[in-house]
Amino acid sequence: MRIVLVGPPGAGKGTQAAYLAKNLSIPHISTGDLFRANISQGTELGRRAKSYMDAGDLVPDEVTIGMAKDRMEQADAENGFLLDGFPRNVSQAEALDQMLKSEGMKLDAVLDLEVPEEEVVKRIAGRRICRNDSSHVFHVTYSQPKQEGVCDTCGGELYQRADDSEDTVRNRLDVYHTQTEPIIDHYRAQGLVVTISALGAVTDVTERAMEALRRLKGEQ
Repeated sequence: MRIVLVGPPGAGKGTQAAYLAKNLSIPHISTGDLFRANISQGTELGRRAKSYMDAGDLVPDEVTIGMAKDRMEQADAENGFLLDGFPRNVSQAEALDQMLKSEGMKLDAVLDLEVPEEEVVKRIAGRRICRNDSSHVFHVTYSQPKQEGVCDTCGGELYQRADDSEDTVRNRLDVYHTQTEPIIDHYRAQGLVVTISALGAVTDVTERAMEALRRLKGEQ
């Protein structure tokens, strides 16, 4: 299957993408991973992306699209892929449509993870990261440390990242509503959108998504 995963920040896209890609035996293609790989490998697209990023500018759509195209043409993506973080706006979605059409391919589904806005704010603004090791993550509501402000694993100080503050989260949501949400309407017009609730346990959300995809596949 060829799937695009969409949803607001804090919806758990990265986590769900990893589970779904494994269950479906297709590669998980994440925009963040594409950027890191191209920059670390020193590709032409990576060098172009880095020049914009170093200047504090947004990377142009054509560079992001080029990276995605290169990745989707690799052998492991021949029988499908799951795109996470791309397309990010309608012009990227239109470019993806054309790219697939030129290869005689099409998307099977656009999986929309739905989370109420206040839950997104609660999820992200409540995160606390260990200063010693950023992989040690706690939450003021869902995963509290035994001692407030202290990492259970190594005793390091827990802090809130600047981009996890409530104001920043709300700004990120505004950007999502303005730039990314319109792609849902773009794909809904093609009959590709499947919306599921991303509330509850990770495994429950994955099963909901798999069931929705099974139903969609059965209808085609």
